[in-house]
Amino acid sequence: MQLDIRAVESLLAFWADAGVDVSFADSPQDRIAQGLEALQARTPLPAPQSGRVQTRGPPAQASGDIEAARELAAAAADLAGLAAAIAAFDGCELKFQGARQAVFSRGAPDAPLMVIGEGPGAEEDAQGAPFVGRAGKLLDKMLAAAGLTGRVFITNTVFWRPPGNRTPTPAEQAVCAPFLERAIELVRPRLLLLAGGASAKHMLGRPEGILSLRGQWFEWRSSRGDLALPALPTLHPAFLLRQPAAKKKAWEDLLTLMQRLDPPQRAT
Repeated sequence: MQLDIRAVESLLAFWADAGVDVSFADSPQDRIAQGLEALQARTPLPAPQSGRVQTRGPPAQASGDIEAARELAAAAADLAGLAAAIAAFDGCELKFQGARQAVFSRGAPDAPLMVIGEGPGAEEDAQGAPFVGRAGKLLDKMLAAAGLTGRVFITNTVFWRPPGNRTPTPAEQAVCAPFLERAIELVRPRLLLLAGGASAKHMLGRPEGILSLRGQWFEWRSSRGDLALPALPTLHPAFLLRQPAAKKKAWEDLLTLMQRLDPPQRAT
C-alpha cells in the first residue's frame, strides 16, 4: 500500500497542534525487563558536599546567546532597528539550517492587537514576512471579517524557518524571546492573540495543548515583570486549513477578542 505523504503530514500536524508530543516505539518494548536492568545497574549517588541543592542550568553557549539577544534587543530604539538586530543575530541555530533570511513582522507599528504565530514557513522564508502563505491569507480574511484590517501587528516566536516547517523547539523560542518581548514593548498592543499551540505554550508557559487553551483569557508577563497583557490563544490558520470544521471555534475566539478590544457602548 502506498502512503499518502500529505495525509500523513496533515495527521502529524493535527496531533502536534492538539498537544501530543510522544508516540509509541516502532517495535515492542519490554518495559518491565528494562526497568529491572536499570535497577540492577543503578549505583548509589555520592553525597553532596554541602547542604545546598545543585540545579543544572542551560548550556553556557545557550545562556550567552540569550544574553546577547537581550543586549541587541534592548539597544533597538524602534522596529526598524529591531528588525536589523534580528537579521544580524547569529545565536539562533535555525539561521544556519537552510533559512534564506530573517522573517520578523508585518502590520501596523502602533496596532492595538499583536498576533503571534510559531514560526515562518516556506512562503514566509521566501518573501521575508510572516503569514503570507495560504495560512496567512486565511488569517487576513478572518481579521478583515472581524473589522481588524490595519489594526494588527503580526510576528512569530522564532524568526527563521525551521527545517521542514517543523515546530520550533523551546530552546529556539527562548533565544528569540528577547526580540519578541522588545517588539511587544515597542508596539504596545492592548491584546495578544496567540495562534497555535507552540505560540500559546511558549508565551504562557503552560503545558496544555491548544484545544484546551483556546478561547480563554490568560495574562502574559514580560521577563522583568513590568509589562502584562491579556492574551487569547486560538487555533492556528494552518490547522484550520487541515480541519475546516474548526473554523467555527476560531471565529468564536475572534468574537471573544473583539468584545474585549472594542466593548459595546452602553446606552446612557
